Amino acid sequence: MENAALKDRFEFAHSVIRDAGAHANAYFKDLSQLNIASKGLQDMASQADLETEQLILDRVGKTFPDDAFFGEESGGLEPATGQGVWVVDPIDGTAPFVKGIPVWCVSIAFVVDGEIKFGLIYDPTHEELFSALQGNGAHLNGKPITPDPSTSIQDGRFCIGFSHRSQPIEVTSVLQAHLEAGGMYTCLGSGALGLVYVACGRYIGYYEPHINSWDCYGAVAIIREAGADVVEAEAGDGLTRGCEIIASVKGVTAAFAEVLAKAKI
Repeated sequence: MENAALKDRFEFAHSVIRDAGAHANAYFKDLSQLNIASKGLQDMASQADLETEQLILDRVGKTFPDDAFFGEESGGLEPATGQGVWVVDPIDGTAPFVKGIPVWCVSIAFVVDGEIKFGLIYDPTHEELFSALQGNGAHLNGKPITPDPSTSIQDGRFCIGFSHRSQPIEVTSVLQAHLEAGGMYTCLGSGALGLVYVACGRYIGYYEPHINSWDCYGAVAIIREAGADVVEAEAGDGLTRGCEIIASVKGVTAAFAEVLAKAKI
């Protein structure tokens, strides 16, 4: 895909993600409107999720009808070679969202030939829009962002995520090894926000044994452009089946690799 076509989509994504965030935020301000359905253990979808994804899907379909779409709520098909695909989570952090906790966001990424070309994460409750177009740096509300310069896992916090798609031991063993190494952690409730907080210097790393593409692809683009380390989330069937996610500031990448090695002995 030509650079001009990518830039057109990137600019369009800024508009649609803000509109989607405003739609979801209207529900967040009055949770009595919500209908909520369970999708599994500690996994749910709300009316706000469904409507917000449909808003994005309709706008993408009208503006770029030849593009493919892969969303958490509506699914979609993997694109043919050379065709772009929009990877969307309308509300990442639904569990906090439905409890009135302002830790959620809208996530959009665009993938061409198995490579993430751009990503946007919008947190409307704090009016923060993280964005990155491949080769153009990472930004928060239009201003460049960089990771924390720490060189020790003792100098900051890792965000550790978990879902019941994984086994508890897969995260508890990492927590134990990380704490024994002098690290500290927090569990945020939104993988996308936890990841972009690495990009802008709030956390020094993020780990989750399994994460879906719609939860992380937008943030992965931003982390890469900011200059932190992150796994190749697109590898293999990462788009359709998800992956283990590891992100860290460069100064602690080796130390956290030792934590993971110890945890998996």
